[in-house]
Formats: sequence, C-alpha cells, structure tokens
Amino acid sequence: MMQASDTPQRRTLARIGTFVAERRELVRDYLSAISGAGGRLVFSLAYFIALANTLSIAEFGMFATASAAGVMLSRILAFGFISALYRTATIRPNLIGTFTAGFLLLGAVSLPLLAAASYVVYLIFFASTVPLAVFAAIVFAEALLWRPVEVVLIVNNGLGKFGRAAVLSIVTTAFRALGAVLFMLSGQHSVWVWSLFYIGANAASLLLAFGFYYPRQRLRLRTELYLRRLADSIYVAGAEVLFYLQSEFDKLLVLAIGGPHLAGIYAIIMRLVDLTAIPIRTFSMMLVQKMMRAPELLSRLRVKSGIEAGVFLVSTLALAALGIVLHFFPNALGRNVAEAAPLVALAIGVPGLRNLVEYQAELLFARGQTAIRALNLGLLAGLKAVLLTYVLTTIADTPTLVLSLNMVFLLLYLASALLTYSAMRKPAKAI
Repeated sequence: MMQASDTPQRRTLARIGTFVAERRELVRDYLSAISGAGGRLVFSLAYFIALANTLSIAEFGMFATASAAGVMLSRILAFGFISALYRTATIRPNLIGTFTAGFLLLGAVSLPLLAAASYVVYLIFFASTVPLAVFAAIVFAEALLWRPVEVVLIVNNGLGKFGRAAVLSIVTTAFRALGAVLFMLSGQHSVWVWSLFYIGANAASLLLAFGFYYPRQRLRLRTELYLRRLADSIYVAGAEVLFYLQSEFDKLLVLAIGGPHLAGIYAIIMRLVDLTAIPIRTFSMMLVQKMMRAPELLSRLRVKSGIEAGVFLVSTLALAALGIVLHFFPNALGRNVAEAAPLVALAIGVPGLRNLVEYQAELLFARGQTAIRALNLGLLAGLKAVLLTYVLTTIADTPTLVLSLNMVFLLLYLASALLTYSAMRKPAKAI
C-alpha cells in the first residue's frame, strides 16, 4: 500500500527533476546574468545618491537630460552596426573579428553625422539652459566612451558569457559610482566639473572593457558582408534613436517647457523608475536570444500574457517598495531626493507600463522585423510628444502632473501592444 501511494508523488518529483535538469544551463545563465543586474543596481543607486545630492536639483536636471540625449544620439554610432555584431556573436561567433572591423570602420564614418545631429538637438532643446561645452562633454562620454563599453557587454552576452558580462557590468557601474563619490568629495560641484569626472569614469570603463573582456580575434575587413547588412543596421539605428526618443523625450520636454528645476525633480523620479528596469532588461535580453533561434516562441496567448503580467508586477512592486521606504524615511536617499520623495508613489503604474513598452520593442528586434520596429517606435515617439506636451502645458500642479503620467504611459502601452502584436502576426524575418 505504501509503495502504491508513493508512486504518483515519485512521478511528480521525477518530472520536476527532469524539468530542472533540462533547464539547468538556462537557469545557470540567468542567475549569472541577473547577478550582474543586481550588482549594477546597487552601484547605480550609490551613483544616483551621490550625484543627486551633490549637484543642485536644477543642475542635476541639466545633466540627466543631456545624458538622456547623449544615450539617444549614441545609437547613431556606426549606423547601428552593433546589431549585426550582436547577431554574429549569438549565431556565428567565428566572425566576430570581421564584424568588429566593420563596426570600427562604420563608427569612424558615422562621426560627422553624430556631431551634426548632436548640435541640432542642442539648438532645439538645450541652447537656453545648458552650456554647449557641458552638453558636448556629456554626449562625448555617452556616445564615444560608454557606447563602446556596451558593445563589449553585448558581444559577451551574445556569446553566452553571461558571467563575464555580469562582472564587467558591475565594475563599470562601480567606476561611475566612484566618479560620483570623488566628485562629491571635491571642492567644486558644478555640472561642468562633473562632466569631466564623468568622462574620466567612462574612459576607465572603456579601457577595462576592451583591454580584458573583448574576444581576441584577428580584425578582417570584408566590406561585402557589411554592405549586405547595412540596411538592416540602419533600420536598427533609426529604431534605437526613436526608441530612446520616445523613452527620454519626457525629460527633454520638461526641461524645455518647465525649466531646469522641474526637470531635476522629474529626472529624480524617472531615475528611480529606471532602476526597476534593470532586472527586467536581463530577462528581455535572454528572451531575445532564444527568439532569434526560435521566432515562434511567443505564439501562444497564454505565454505572452503571462510574461507581460510578470514584467508589470515585478516593476510595480519594486517602485511600491521604494515609495513605502521614502514615505517613512524621506531623507533615506539624501536631502535633494527628499523633495521628490512624496511624488514617487504617485507614479506607481509608470515603471511597469514603461518596461512593457521597452520589452515589446525587443520582441520585434528578436524576430528581425527591424523596419516595422522603427516605424512603431516613431509612432510611439510622436504620440508621447503630443500627450506630454498637453500634460505639461495644462497642469501646473506638480503632484497632479506626476499622477497624470500613469494615464500617459497606459495609452502608450496600449498603442505599443496593438502595433507590436499586429506585426508579430507576420512571419519572422530570417537572420
């Protein structure tokens, strides 16, 4: 009797054991990758606390907005050829040296366009609030120093070396945090002085990344390979610029319409929202790699809705926990952050909705639908500009403005879901 009654339980345990054994490598890779996200989260928070409480709120707003513009502009580098390098690392790693040579070549060719675009963005959004030298220094740090560090991270992740990528991610974020602490201890606390510290931290990250973490392969120029993939890379570059435009356009508008102080408060809130996305991006990166090999992975509605519910729940709980801490301990993250602390909980729905829009954009990249992705992101950027301009010009009360962001991001999510899942009905593009 005992043996008969134990049989179903043993079968269940056996199935669980088989399931875990089959996915042991996937679980190990995810834990390696998420360890990097966890370490990066700790140092990102230290970096944020040191910087936000050393600069004035207005100067923090200037830096955060210029940095957001620099991240957006950095996607012009090499005309998006980083995407081809990532696909090569994931699928054909023996060609990394060849595609690295292509990245360096196209990176050099793209510099005049990057400089011209940067100046246009400066004239439109920053000319009346941020000195040109400060803006140029920050864009230089983001586009020519930090973006190549991201290339090293991307290549290592593509190769499945998640542990190495995790270590590099932690150390380079620690460099930034150390730069912010040294700046805090220095005698001068202007945004211009910080931009020099920022360049130094990113330069140290670049030397470490390429000196110790980039795969050693001989560089070979094969222009016919690059030309074949250039159109797709340009689509990706355009999509990335549009993605960061719709992602960061709120900061640009707040600076242009509301001024540096409101931009600083808004940047503090959105920086805390950004921290919730760090673990989500690790999951999205690994899902994208699986979808490159199996494009129909999300063909079932149950799987799609389950993943989206998980992304939203994790993001929302993260901000809710932070909001509770700041409610009872408003000075926990420093005196400058305390001014924005009562507003954090009002943006409770923003992290989940924002992270879902980012996640949906990655699905189309994984399926090779780069042109549709670029079009969708352009539409979302336009919609976000209209919604935020309306909110900023009609709502003067800051708490009400922050609360209204929940509706803005809900509308953006609904539009993104409609565009993304309509596009996913079409066949995936062969890589």
